Amino acid sequence: MTQSFTAFEGERRLVTGSLAEVALAIKRAGRRAEPVLIFNDASGRSLDLDLRGSDDEIIARLPRTAPATPAPEADPTEPRGRGRPKLGVVAREVTLLPRHWEWLNAQPGGASVALRKLVDEARRVSGDRDRLRAARDAAYHFMSAMAGNFANFEEASRALFADDLRRFAGLVADWPVDVRDHIVKLAYSDQAGQRA
Repeated sequence: MTQSFTAFEGERRLVTGSLAEVALAIKRAGRRAEPVLIFNDASGRSLDLDLRGSDDEIIARLPRTAPATPAPEADPTEPRGRGRPKLGVVAREVTLLPRHWEWLNAQPGGASVALRKLVDEARRVSGDRDRLRAARDAAYHFMSAMAGNFANFEEASRALFADDLRRFAGLVADWPVDVRDHIVKLAYSDQAGQRA
C-alpha cells in the first residue's frame, strides 16, 4: 500500500497523494506566497524535500517510504548464516529474565517460534487499538505543527486523546477548514464506519 502525504501552504491544503505526486505538484506550482509544509499522513510529521532540478532528480532524492524489499538471495556457495533469511526473518537481540527464557525454551519449536506466535496473537488482539492510537498520534503531530497556536489547542488535544469526538469537534469548529478537516481525517477516518 502506498503511503499518503499532504502538502499545506499556510492553512490551505494543496495536494494529497504519494510523495512523488506531492513533490512534483509543488514543484510545478512554482513559488508560493507562504511556506509549503509536507506531512506524512501515517505519522502526522512534516518532512523537508529538495525540489531543485528535473522531475527525475527530485524523485531520486525522495526518502524511501515503501516497505523494505526482501533481501537478495544468498549465493549458494557461501556458508549459510543463522535464521531464515528467505522468509524475511531478522535476527535482533531480546533481553528477558531467566524465567521467561525457561518458559520460551519449553514451548514447542523453541523460543523463536513461541515469540512469533505471541507477537502474532498480540497483534491480532490489539490491532484495532494500535491503529486507533497511531491515528491519534498522527493527528496530534499534525495538529501541533499546524494548530499549536490556535485557540482551544490544549483542550482539543485532551479531547482528541480522550476520544471525545463531540467535544473535539466543538473546540476546533472555528479553526481553518482545511486544517480542521485534515486533523479529523487523520484521527477518525478509520472509525467512520463504526460510528455510523
